[in-house]
Amino acid sequence: MTESTWTQQPLPPLQAKRAGYRPTTPSLPSLRSRLLPTRLLGSLRPLPSSKPPSTITSGGGASPMAALGSKLAQLQSKACQATRLAAKQGCTYHKTLMEKNKHYVVDPPTIQKCQELSKQLFYTRLASLPARYESFWKELDSAKLVWKNKSNMKVEDVGVATLFGIELYAWFCVGEVVGRGFTLTGYHV
Repeated sequence: MTESTWTQQPLPPLQAKRAGYRPTTPSLPSLRSRLLPTRLLGSLRPLPSSKPPSTITSGGGASPMAALGSKLAQLQSKACQATRLAAKQGCTYHKTLMEKNKHYVVDPPTIQKCQELSKQLFYTRLASLPARYESFWKELDSAKLVWKNKSNMKVEDVGVATLFGIELYAWFCVGEVVGRGFTLTGYHV
């Protein structure tokens, strides 16, 4: 691969594009020009043939676009390897998974049977709502009873309730941090 393939080549004039100019084989620079924003492409210049790409500097450091080009090539090769591995191992994994769980498969495995099972699941969960409702009120009544008899509570019970409250608050704070995009100070604006 020549050194000039890692830099942006001058684009053809607008008239050539309108006339239907298409390169016969897409090179890395033409692919990069489609993938990168145009404000970044203006900083790319052809590399002189006397220096290898790793020694070219702009302002004291290695060219960021040359580094981006090499990272792009590495990423592409890793994606190709992952695709080959998934294609090779995917069928084997599916067969072993289905063999292990064949007792869960309903015969015949058709779309109609899947729709019937989803309806059964929905209505079974709907039928369980009254029992859940009753258990909720039982739990609430027991909590009210404990609150009424708080003078009879042991220190252990108060400590467990305090730790439970602290845990709830800590999980709330973790959820807030995750919702803000993993920042402690505030939202990204």
